Amino acid sequence: MMHVEANHDAGSCRVAMEIGGPHPLSTASRMRVDLEPGKVERGLLKLVLSLVELIRQVMEKQAMRRLDDGSLTSGEIDRLGTGLMELESKIKDLQEQFEIDDLNIELGPIGRLLD
Repeated sequence: MMHVEANHDAGSCRVAMEIGGPHPLSTASRMRVDLEPGKVERGLLKLVLSLVELIRQVMEKQAMRRLDDGSLTSGEIDRLGTGLMELESKIKDLQEQFEIDDLNIELGPIGRLLD
């Protein structure tokens, strides 16, 4: 089930959407997505940064597996380490710049996006 409502106040508009009903295994209520002017960009940026962070974590785990297997040269290890550290630093810089405290996203019954 999907329910959409719009409220118009003096000079502003707020749109809210409820998606689905409570999951049988979860006591959480319906997910509510608020689309307020000025907050849409921050929400979109949080989603993009969350996905980039997830990919960075997967790449880091893969690099550690390859390191443990001994399949990387010392030059590859240096480049991978430097690249992953730079990416992590850039993600943190963007979080600070746009005042995004937590990149983890609650995915309902399947848990949270990031470790």
